[in-house]
Order: sequence, then structure tokens, then C-alpha cells
Amino acid sequence: MERRNYPLRVLHEYRMPTNAILSTVKWIGENDLATLRSKSGVSAERMALVPLAAQVLRQLVRTFRPAEIDVSSYGMREGLLYEQMPPRLRARDPLIEACRFAEVTSARVPGAGRRLYDFLIPLYRNVSPARLRIIKAACLLHDVTWRAHPDYRAEACFDNVTRANLSGLDHHERAFLGLALLHRYKNNRNDARMEPVFRMLAPREVQDAEVLGKALRFGAMLSPNAPGDVAELRFFPRRKVLELVLQRHCEGLYGEVAAARLAALASALGVQHNVKVAR
Repeated sequence: MERRNYPLRVLHEYRMPTNAILSTVKWIGENDLATLRSKSGVSAERMALVPLAAQVLRQLVRTFRPAEIDVSSYGMREGLLYEQMPPRLRARDPLIEACRFAEVTSARVPGAGRRLYDFLIPLYRNVSPARLRIIKAACLLHDVTWRAHPDYRAEACFDNVTRANLSGLDHHERAFLGLALLHRYKNNRNDARMEPVFRMLAPREVQDAEVLGKALRFGAMLSPNAPGDVAELRFFPRRKVLELVLQRHCEGLYGEVAAARLAALASALGVQHNVKVAR
């Protein structure tokens, strides 16, 4: 990570092709250990073992010829615990479970994340299961940083995801989720500190993350508890129309701010929008 100036300093799910490992082993040998320790924050005791560990790793790569090496922050202790779990627990998604726990312990309205997901699902009828689980995670996490000052809430959301001890997602998905949650509280992403992380994503993925963030922003302000009780979203991608159908008794809730946020969501989707009142 230090050699490549990698933007995310999260070891779990960090992936290295074998040629990168061999380059890093060579780089370690060419640099002063004290300098490397000060840059990377590794303890003196561990840094003393790094040259030896690098040689062992190089030999392992040459012997077994793996296509890629992935880092796990979990070890034998977690493996032993996993072995003792019943199948019903093993089958649960670790990312979704962690997000549910975060919502229960930190959100203003635990349970609202699932209802927000149900409200937004018309936008995502044709996406992959892998993307759907990230959308669900975003809905569960959308309000867990509400205690942060409003001026810094977007950054807190972003930092919470990109630095959190979450499993069940790779670095690419972590960057996508962080960007989506940043847009939950903020329309723009003009921040030099975060820009290197944004560059991990393709332009289309940046756009998709922005759409998700603006969808979260609109749904959460329409109702902090259950936006589906207030209105229904209908999305017609071929016609390029986003439609909001308000319940008649909730018509008064659709004010200036709600209109602006619906317009922002439609603009991010590249479609027109209209509002109806249910009969």
C-alpha cells in the first residue's frame, strides 16, 4: 500500500497480483527499514521481521504460483468460532448483519433502513444481486452518523464506511458504498482528500453511486420512518420517466425541499419526473 500510494488503508480484502508482491519484496530490500517504519506506522518489532517475512512470501509465490493473494483481517480464532456456528448463522450475509447492528445501535429509527430499501427498489428492478446487497447496506447505514455536525455529516458517512471494520465487501464495493453515503448528505463530491478513493471507480459506477445517494437523500427526507407510507416511486427507464405517486392524505408533505430533491434524483438518472396524487 505504501509503495503504490494506495488510497484505502484497510487490510481486509486487499488484493495483490503476484508480480506486485515480487516488486514489493524488491522495494523493501532497496529501502531503509527505519524510513519504511515511519511511513507505514509499523511497530519496530514487526518491522524487524519484515525482510525475513518478505523472503518467505517470495518463496511461497514462486513455489505455489498463485494468481493473486488476498489479505484477511481474520485468523484462526475467527475460523474456530465460525466452525461452531449452526448452518443458519453461517448462511447470513456478514455485511448485511454488520449494517443491521450499526443501525440498531446508532440510527435514530432502527428498522427504517429496510423500509427505505423497499421504497427505492423500483429504481433497481434489473440490477445484479451483488449490487442489490450494496444498496441494502447503504439503506441500513444511511442514518448511523446523524450525531455528527451537519456540516461534517457527509464526510463522517464516507469515513465510517471506508474505515469501518466491515467484512463481506471488497475495496471496490467499499469505495462505492462510501461515495453513495456521501451523496446521502451532500450533492457534490469536491474534496481533495477523498478524490483518490473516487478514482477507484469507473465513471459509470461514480454516477450509480451518486444516484443511490440522492435516492437515499430524497426517501429519508420524505419520511424518516417509512417513505412507502407517504408515496410510491415508479420508474420507467425506457420512457425515461421517474414518477412519484403521493398518498392523498400526505399531499401536504411534498413541499419545496422534497420537490428539489426529487428533481436532483431525476437529473442524476437522466430522466424527466412527474408527481401524481393517488386516487
